[in-house]
Amino acid sequence: MPTRLVLASASPARLSTLRSAGVAPEVIVSSVDEPAVQAAAEKAAGHPLEAADLALLLARAKCEDVASSAPEADVVLGCDSVLELDGEIHGKPADAAEATSRWHRMRGRSGTLHTGHWLVDQRDADAGGTAGTVGATASTLVHFADLSDDEIEAYVATGEPLRVAGAFTVDGLGGPYVRGIEGDYHAVVGVSLPVLRDLLGELEIPWHTLRSTV
Repeated sequence: MPTRLVLASASPARLSTLRSAGVAPEVIVSSVDEPAVQAAAEKAAGHPLEAADLALLLARAKCEDVASSAPEADVVLGCDSVLELDGEIHGKPADAAEATSRWHRMRGRSGTLHTGHWLVDQRDADAGGTAGTVGATASTLVHFADLSDDEIEAYVATGEPLRVAGAFTVDGLGGPYVRGIEGDYHAVVGVSLPVLRDLLGELEIPWHTLRSTV
């Protein structure tokens, strides 16, 4: 039996990555207030969250929000990415000025992109459902090119840096500005296929049951 996957993310890159791997999920975007979730978690913990923990927290929040409104889904996947640079956490830039400022800091340097993954198993017990929830974060070191001021201005003007965590892509217009990565390429795009396969395995869901093509 095929496994019905719902992707709790508006990211076209995540959807494209899954489709390239033969998976055609339904997309339902969460209504999670990310700053509020982060603030509540940090208040409860009594200290700021580590970048990897924040990525996982937000992935879980998005996943559980969508799972609560999509009972027909077999399994729901939530993802979130943040960039860690100099010990600071960066998501999507608020505006062009912030994106420009960030690239002035990033150019010629390296940062760690953390992508959190969270799964909720909603299958019926008689269909093998475990009622389990599992998650993991994939962390990848990204080496940025030493961009000129003109290159930064031109890249920010495309609007792409404003739409993505860390203000860059590796699979889009930002590709020429990434010198290399150490870790999982797909995690930088937005969803680690090996991590997803491992998490599905914890829920006793074989990867091939998600595939829409053979």
